[in-house]
Amino acid sequence: MLEVKDIKVFYGAIQALHGVSLEVRAGEIVTLIGSNGAGKSTTLRTISGLLKPRNGEIWFDGKQITGLPAHKIVEMGICHAPEGRRVFANITVIENLELGAYIRNDRSGIQKDIDRVFELFPKLKERAKQKAGTLSGGEQQMLAIGRALMSKPKLLLLDEPSLGLAPFLVRDIFSIICEVRSQGTTILLVEQNARQALSIADRGYVLESGEVVLCDTAKNLLGSELVRRAYLGE
Repeated sequence: MLEVKDIKVFYGAIQALHGVSLEVRAGEIVTLIGSNGAGKSTTLRTISGLLKPRNGEIWFDGKQITGLPAHKIVEMGICHAPEGRRVFANITVIENLELGAYIRNDRSGIQKDIDRVFELFPKLKERAKQKAGTLSGGEQQMLAIGRALMSKPKLLLLDEPSLGLAPFLVRDIFSIICEVRSQGTTILLVEQNARQALSIADRGYVLESGEVVLCDTAKNLLGSELVRRAYLGE
């Protein structure tokens, strides 16, 4: 579904990605793990069109999307739930969800998907009329994922969904990620919590200093001495 070929990305004169390549097949959960500053979020931001690579290609569903503007990439079926949640704090939960569907005009379908989000996240239904800025961190993360799902993505990019959440909420978020995949959405997941990410992923890539240093099945990565020592604290 997604193929990233040798992308190089710069912030000014500083090179953030040194030729990253990866692929995501339809129906998979693929995770990117690595320390802070390894290039994980930069990779997602480049796929979703928020950054433009200086070199390399990105292909989605057989079409090259390298350098397309972000809104066009959303229309093609990729949606990005960014790190830090970035909900619209001054409008309600339901208005945030409706904004997530801005590329659509099928009113009945939009309502059906709002109902689906409320099934996935019952807490959001209880808070539907509340301003998003008044939600807890965990509820804002649920809203960020729900808002991304409102564009009906084929591929969902999730950046650090467990960041700053209490352990019981982390479990909830990861079980919901599995449920979203079971409903037909492919997922590319960036996550500091490497153990949790690899426990639900099919495959994973390890990034260090803007380069892929290891890629394998999630099961093999969990058993890798490098991964266990560097990212699992063993």
